[in-house]
Amino acid sequence: MVLDLVVIGTAITLGPLHNTAFILLLFSRRGVRQGLAFLLSWLANLVAVIAVVVLLTGGRPPERHSTPSTAAIVAKLVIGLALVLYGAYRHRRPPRPHGPPRWTARVDNASPATAAGLAWLLQPWGLVAAGAATVVDADLSTLSDWLALAGYCLLATLSLIVMELYVVCAPAAADARLNALRGRLGGHQEQLVVTLSLVVGVWLTARSVYQLVA
Repeated sequence: MVLDLVVIGTAITLGPLHNTAFILLLFSRRGVRQGLAFLLSWLANLVAVIAVVVLLTGGRPPERHSTPSTAAIVAKLVIGLALVLYGAYRHRRPPRPHGPPRWTARVDNASPATAAGLAWLLQPWGLVAAGAATVVDADLSTLSDWLALAGYCLLATLSLIVMELYVVCAPAAADARLNALRGRLGGHQEQLVVTLSLVVGVWLTARSVYQLVA
């Protein structure tokens, strides 16, 4: 479970779309406050999904090869295959020039509530669903699994935490470097989406097949 959560959490935190949106929020009016609203909403979404799974399982992993256990593995397999197909589709389709999304023009005047809603919309729900299927195996009677779940949530939010603290502690340096990062993310967004989709998709597919046949 821990290794799967590390892979999924890393893919979530490296996603280019939400990181680009977060940088725009940080340099809008009341940027630190907007960024904090986005960050807390992002983290709350992850925690809420985990809480729902834990409530359904009672904090105890299902027995191996039982119906709930097999269903969770099959769900990860389906998500993994979907990510592989999506990554392959994005890789094969011809490049299409496009401008920034319409919502970027309204970021400067966004309220904290809007920033929080944007975090919900931009969360990669396919990867979050894969994380939820993985959390089915969590045993909350052990401290290690509690730490694994907390670490997953923090890892999936790490890029936002780092950027928020950077702007608070060194705003002048953050302005130049984060804007440069936004440019690189925009220029390589397609490659990042394809790479993350294929890497995580292959990982989930291979792991799920192994767990089904082992």
